[in-house]
Amino acid sequence: MGTKELIRLILVSGGVVLVDQVTKYLITLNLALHDHIVVVDNFFNINHVLNPGGAFGFFASGSPWVRKFIFLFLSSLVALFILWLYRRTARNLVFLSFGLALIFGGAIGNLIDRFRFGKVVDFLDFYVGTAHWPAFNVADSAISIGMAILIYHVVFNKIPDF
Repeated sequence: MGTKELIRLILVSGGVVLVDQVTKYLITLNLALHDHIVVVDNFFNINHVLNPGGAFGFFASGSPWVRKFIFLFLSSLVALFILWLYRRTARNLVFLSFGLALIFGGAIGNLIDRFRFGKVVDFLDFYVGTAHWPAFNVADSAISIGMAILIYHVVFNKIPDF
């Protein structure tokens, strides 16, 4: 991995972590837990919640020890795998490298919360009537966009053989 690829990783991932942590800090500072602000009536709220589980509350009701193992240990392993994949592909697959950097930055943003609070701060709440999409945050958004880019590369066989 060259200097240009390293700078790309630092800027994209670092930008995600910075925006993610600043927005979470602002939410925790200005909005009490479980309070909300209506942004667009019947569509979008800012809602301060703590998610003990994974994406969409996955494993939220599991034992704290299992959650801790899964979300700290395995998430760290996945982040290391993403770094390895980034290093292998960043020079020749620029679009994929952006996606991997988004995933890495999002994973780090949520890992910071898990180490600090044991849970992740979520606050973006989209809904129609009583049907709510699970609350999420900037890190989750970056991971989702990065995963879409990764899936695109896998589906169209744009990842080299290792």
